[in-house]
This record gives sequence, structure tokens and C-alpha cells, in this order.
Amino acid sequence: MSAIVSFRQMKDGTTADYRLLDEHERVYLAALPDRILAALGRLDSGLGGYPVSRLAHSLQCATRALRDGADAELIVAALVHDIGDDLAPVNHAEVAAAILRPYVRAEVTWIVEQHGLFQSYYYAHHYGRDRHARERLRSHRWFDACAAFCERWDQSSFDPDYPSEPLSRFEPLVREVFGRPAHDPSIVGNRAP
Repeated sequence: MSAIVSFRQMKDGTTADYRLLDEHERVYLAALPDRILAALGRLDSGLGGYPVSRLAHSLQCATRALRDGADAELIVAALVHDIGDDLAPVNHAEVAAAILRPYVRAEVTWIVEQHGLFQSYYYAHHYGRDRHARERLRSHRWFDACAAFCERWDQSSFDPDYPSEPLSRFEPLVREVFGRPAHDPSIVGNRAP
């Protein structure tokens, strides 16, 4: 059994306790790319009705981003933009953005966070809702980038005949992006006790 802290309540922790936790958290954080890849793999089953699985959709998005010459952050964002579908289908975009936020530039996080709203442009009117709801964000500096993400990569990636790259092609990029030090110093594993 590995060493554990001495406290039962965090307020009773010592510097030694928090140094021990920091060691454990650093090891856990280093395995984040493996957990991201495993979560992507779980998207191969689940929500039905589409001509491709959520994983196939994600691979198509990432492949389109790659072939368009996008940078590593946008390619990884295209790959993981729907990773929240499994546990948070109602707010999956916010979940994916939260996962990405410590590792990518703010523009990429905003695009992923807003992609659900921007995607509604393509279907909201079929439900009697406002397909132009995204227009309330028209003045935002990344509006056009999010619209392009959705138009070129997201909404067009439900084609069972599209020749996507396999997940293994994106593994080095996932490891690069999620293996970086987090930008937010409050992230677990990046604090001094």
C-alpha cells in the first residue's frame, strides 16, 4: 500500500502531507493523456441515431482539421470537442472546454465551449427554435473562428465514407497538448505546499 496522508480533514494537513499529495497528483496528472485517449475510445458506443459513432465523428473532425493545416491545439480540440457527451450530454461543450482550458490558448477553449450553440445553426429551426441564436455573440473576436470550426469540421463530420485517420495518428498530439504544464497555477500538481 502506498503512503497516505495523516489527516481526516484537510484543515489538519501538514506540509509533509501536502508534499506527499503533490507527488501523487503529479504522477496522476502525467497519466492524463492516457485517460483522454481511453475516454475517446468509449465514444465508440453510446448515443445512437447518427450514421457514425461519436468516436468516428471526433476522428473525422480531427482529420479535417489536420488536413486543413490547423495547429496542434485546434486538432486536439476537434478530436475532444464532444468528449463530454458520455457523462454530460446536455452541457458537453462546457465539459470539453474545461478539460482543454489549462492546456490550450483561450481562443481554442472558447471555440469548444461555444460549439454547441454554433452547431444549433444547422438544426434548431427543425425544432422550432432560433437557428440564429449564435448571433448574440457576433461581436466576439472569435465568432468567425468558431463558425468556421463548426462549418468546416464539426457539422460535416457524420459521413461513414469519409477516410478518417485512426486514433493512433492523433495520440502524439494528445500527449503533446495534455502533457504540457497547465497554464493555471491553481491546477492540482502545480502548486507549492
